[in-house]
Amino acid sequence: MPLDVADRFRTDHLDGERLTASFEAPTNWHVIAGAPSCGKTTLVDRLAAVGYRTVPEPARAYLEGELVRGRTIDDLHEHPDSLQRTLADLQESVEKNLVDHEVMVLDSALVSSMAWYRAFGLDPNEILPRCFHHRYATVFVLDPLPLDVDCIRFNDAALVSFLDRWITRDFVALGYDVMRVPVLSPEERLGFVIERLHSRRSPVARPSSPPRVPAGVH
Repeated sequence: MPLDVADRFRTDHLDGERLTASFEAPTNWHVIAGAPSCGKTTLVDRLAAVGYRTVPEPARAYLEGELVRGRTIDDLHEHPDSLQRTLADLQESVEKNLVDHEVMVLDSALVSSMAWYRAFGLDPNEILPRCFHHRYATVFVLDPLPLDVDCIRFNDAALVSFLDRWITRDFVALGYDVMRVPVLSPEERLGFVIERLHSRRSPVARPSSPPRVPAGVH
């Protein structure tokens, strides 16, 4: 990440009038959100393995695809404003093609894009109206893990801290009751999330087949 990016972090208040908008459609989608290197994908993969229908993060798929085509990570981040708009558009497109009433676990969500907009100097209110297309059933935000850098992730603790804080704040501003997932082993995190999904009164938290809870997880 360029050294001056932290200077462009935006902490704008979300537009109060826009926040009064109604959600267009309730869903049975459960969101796993968080900053880079928080273990989202690991958790979503484990939920898939025990029977939940999951939706991979389109941003990672896009970036990995561009690297396969020969672009470099520096090239991809040369125009961060354009990149963030592209990634938000991809996330929105994925969500528009999901069925509202089907039980899904999403690796990230459009609301998280507002924090990424903030991190790269963009106004989060630019995409705020689009965040009211769907109302998520549950939102989990994972506490960050120690930085584990790969070809996609940012090696920047300040960015991770900023995103962690503002992803949660933006979900809360939209009226979500965010459940924080603490730093635990992958098996314990899986049990933590499954327990809370099952504690919901609505049957939408149940996967299509009974989940196989790992031994030692209560």
